[in-house]
Amino acid sequence: MLPLSPPPASPIPPSPLLQAQRKTKPLSLNQIIISKYAQNQDALVPAAANHESRKSEKQPMLRPPQDRRTNPLIWCGAIICLIFSLILIIFGIATLIIFLVVRPRIPLFDIPNAKLSTIYFDSPEYFNGDFAFLANFSNPNRKIDVRFEYLQMELYFYDRLIATQSLDPFTQRPREGRLEAVHLVSSLVYLPQNHALALRTQVQNNRVQYNIRGTFKVRASLGMIHFSYWLHSRCQLQITGPPTGVLVGRSCRTKR
Repeated sequence: MLPLSPPPASPIPPSPLLQAQRKTKPLSLNQIIISKYAQNQDALVPAAANHESRKSEKQPMLRPPQDRRTNPLIWCGAIICLIFSLILIIFGIATLIIFLVVRPRIPLFDIPNAKLSTIYFDSPEYFNGDFAFLANFSNPNRKIDVRFEYLQMELYFYDRLIATQSLDPFTQRPREGRLEAVHLVSSLVYLPQNHALALRTQVQNNRVQYNIRGTFKVRASLGMIHFSYWLHSRCQLQITGPPTGVLVGRSCRTKR
């Protein structure tokens, strides 16, 4: 008898892992990159959310601006200041125009006549004297009135004050002049030795030099406009000796 061939071997069933690998389809490179990018985005979303939450916690919440109304007193003060400034500007422009048109001039002071009656010494350094002069005040303006509110006359020998006299106030119309008699008396006025010697020498030479200083406060008026200022006059006089001393020379100037 012939020997029987062995039965065919039964096929070995494939393992489950191999079946799963056969069932799984191969992935492309693009799908792998996209999946990794999606995973990174998913990881960044919570981090960004956490960062935004921390940032919102650090920054204070901005409140909408509230409408604040200005106090009416402040508006009233600003309007008053504006009106006052406009008045000052208008007044300044009007004053400037008037000054340019009218061209005001200061009053003039002069001494046309003088008389020296007495000079004598009770002692080597104490002097007595009697001096009178005629003061001429003139207003050279054509449209401006002036009023002399304060007038003070002082008599000097060199730089030593030897007599003083005040005058009454008066008013002058445009182009008007006024003469005022001024009488200055010196009684026991102390003079330094060098000044006393110089005065004796001038009396002997029949030429005495006196200085007149006038201080005036003047108020000028042009319609509704008024302004005041001070004037200072200086006159150098040359007079013959007493008792009949007369004016032989003078030089006067007036400035503000």
